[in-house]
Amino acid sequence: MIRAILSTIEIALLSALILASHCANYQDVFVAGNVYFVDADCYARMTRVRMCHAKPGLIVRHQSFENYPEGTPPHTTAPLDYLILGSSLLLKPFTAHTLDFAGAFISPLLALVGGWFLWWWSRRMRFRYRWVMFVLYAISPILVHGTELGRPDHQSLSMLLVTIAICAEWSSRTKAAETAASTDWDRWSVVSGIAWGLAIWNSAYESLVVFLLVMVVSALENRQALLAKSRRAGWLCFVLTIAIALLIERRMPSLAIFHSNAIFQNWGSTVGELAHVSPANVIWLRWCGYFLLLTPFLIWMSVSRNSRRSEQTMPWFVPALLVATYGLTIWQARWGYFFVLMFVVALPALLAPIKSRVAVWIAFVLSMYPILRDWDERLWPNEAQLASRVEQRNEAAQIRDLALNLQSTETRPCLAPWWLSPSIAYWSGQPGVAGSSHESLSGIEDSARFFLCEDSQKAQEILKKRQVVWVFAYDSERVAQNSAAVLKEPLPPHPLCRVLDRTPGQAPPFLVFSAQNATCKLYRVAIER
Repeated sequence: MIRAILSTIEIALLSALILASHCANYQDVFVAGNVYFVDADCYARMTRVRMCHAKPGLIVRHQSFENYPEGTPPHTTAPLDYLILGSSLLLKPFTAHTLDFAGAFISPLLALVGGWFLWWWSRRMRFRYRWVMFVLYAISPILVHGTELGRPDHQSLSMLLVTIAICAEWSSRTKAAETAASTDWDRWSVVSGIAWGLAIWNSAYESLVVFLLVMVVSALENRQALLAKSRRAGWLCFVLTIAIALLIERRMPSLAIFHSNAIFQNWGSTVGELAHVSPANVIWLRWCGYFLLLTPFLIWMSVSRNSRRSEQTMPWFVPALLVATYGLTIWQARWGYFFVLMFVVALPALLAPIKSRVAVWIAFVLSMYPILRDWDERLWPNEAQLASRVEQRNEAAQIRDLALNLQSTETRPCLAPWWLSPSIAYWSGQPGVAGSSHESLSGIEDSARFFLCEDSQKAQEILKKRQVVWVFAYDSERVAQNSAAVLKEPLPPHPLCRVLDRTPGQAPPFLVFSAQNATCKLYRVAIER
């Protein structure tokens, strides 16, 4: 009875901490009764979900709502689409905006499921410092960012599935070392196989790379154990899951992110998650706390301790993944989710050689200073930060109001800055020339060339080629700078975006001024086709 009560209290505290941190941005998501997602990719995902809702059973293999009229072969897949759609069915008794609310809450719920799994798994592993892992999992800013309210993106599901897969691999190694009953090892192997298969189905980039790293290190450590009879059920489940994914998706995963196209390189330099993270950047401490500085020493202690024992408490793939994901994060910031996730999962085992609980907890509390400082700025922003957030909320609401004017049963494509295009497409129901994915690079390039044009004839040709009916003019300084960065061209003296934003009366005759608000202006294209 006492154990059950303590377990209930632990789960309640962990759940409250996860939900409080992941929903701290609710004021930016729920504005004036509407739901606003946190970035452009989220609107693209929700457009897919809306398509699946309109036609149940649909597998979106071609996205016509971006890079119009060619469209794109998306890298996104069906699992998260239908997970959001299924969640929306549970919300019908509570709201009429079921899809928007399901999209807003799906990532915090996945983070909550991940926290529950770590609680259950760490109890079975009998970690002494479980709550160090729980606290860091719940409040690390980058883990919160990947699974926060209003962010229905594939990373949240990938993080959950990779967590389960890594923990299952770890448990299977531990059970094997302890020569436990083969049924226990088979069970963990099956969990691992299914989790890896679903993770790769959801995203054949980060999940696939992590899987290959684990398999390579495991093979180098003990090839026979990897191919042992007790692993066959897990490998069978993995193969079946991948086969089901290929049968449903009927396409190979897109690997366009590895292309060396010049436009991709230029565009990637303007995208935060594709930026490099310097090892000297203070953001590492804001993600992990000061404990990160002790990690090499803790790994050395753990490896030395394991090398003197017949039982290895921490498999070799764990420190290998820590080092590999650290290097990948230096290359691309998007890998930071998985580096910090591995750091969180490994931390209790890394701290295990330290016997003094008091010393560990004092050091942990002190190490949290950079993370708590980040939360202090987020929860109690200064005047400039608060003004910026209010401005972003107002801009989103005004862009939405203008986009609603485009709703029509007819297809009337629009051209807008690439980072606004997915939200405009979602609210208006009209396809956009640009998009926020690397598959939309040709549309991104054309929109950038249009906004930088000084020759109205060239601008008109772009609109004709893309069959554009509506043009959104936004903050000309930001649009001009971003477009110049995408094209790697010098900023012209009088780009078209500046004319459309500041002097609508001087717009070319084929662009008819139609509407405006404090954020943007809307032009109708008048070109004979």
